[in-house]
Amino acid sequence: MQYLYAFLVGGALCLIGQVFIDRTSLTPARILTGFVVAGVVLSAVGVYEPLAELAGAGATVPLSGFGHLMAQGVRDAVDRDGAVGILTGAFTASAAGIAAAVVFSLLAGLLGKPKEK
Repeated sequence: MQYLYAFLVGGALCLIGQVFIDRTSLTPARILTGFVVAGVVLSAVGVYEPLAELAGAGATVPLSGFGHLMAQGVRDAVDRDGAVGILTGAFTASAAGIAAAVVFSLLAGLLGKPKEK
């Protein structure tokens, strides 16, 4: 059943993004940024955590899940370190994912062959 929930929630998030691409004049970068901000806002009001529990990777892998991760990191860091956690929490929580993205991008750039247009 968890696979079905992951598929439905992840598919719904992708559907929302596709509708924004097709029906608005927003650039993809603005839509992606909107997904991150929406994840932060939904996490702040307590909606995203139950959704992530229900759907697993269907809710945590998309960019809204990245926003949720940053909001959780800030919340945990504020509880642990006080006001300094506002500045450090998001970086600490997302450091592994960002580092992996940089390393894999570097490897793809070094191993891939660019094609001329």
